Amino acid sequence: MDFRRQLSAELPVLRRFARALTGDPALADDVVQDCLERAMLKSHLYDPSRPLRAWLFTMLRNLHVSGLRRSGRSSVVKTVDDLMDGEGAVPPEQEHRLAVGSVSEALDRLSAQHREVIVLVGLEEMSYRDVSEILGVPVGTVMSRLSRAREQMRQLLEDRGHTGLRRVK
Repeated sequence: MDFRRQLSAELPVLRRFARALTGDPALADDVVQDCLERAMLKSHLYDPSRPLRAWLFTMLRNLHVSGLRRSGRSSVVKTVDDLMDGEGAVPPEQEHRLAVGSVSEALDRLSAQHREVIVLVGLEEMSYRDVSEILGVPVGTVMSRLSRAREQMRQLLEDRGHTGLRRVK
């Protein structure tokens, strides 16, 4: 498969990761576009023996962090005027949707470091080694952050009255 097709196949996971990092769909699309542009320009630096997804996630995360540094802000803040028509107006009726909403809200309340690691390991099902390469930290740090992130998620969900996550012993 050629490089452009491989990039196209990674678009959904790049968008999902960018959305988790930014909390804003429009900003996430911008970061993904920047990531794809950079990947095309730097394709000669890609080592095909390594996972493409890890290389792209590293690039995307670095672009996001650089953008935060440039703008001098650490999070996206939405006002009532920024909400799309109907966004948040009608609470979901199905229990599953409520649970997903609770988890999403809890995820948004985590620190950026904890959110990154829980999304990469839990949602993207990446190995600790790949996550450590993406984040530029030791594997032990990934494991520690993941443990703290899971506990914090559990607390947030229990405080909200949703116990969808079970304690694994």
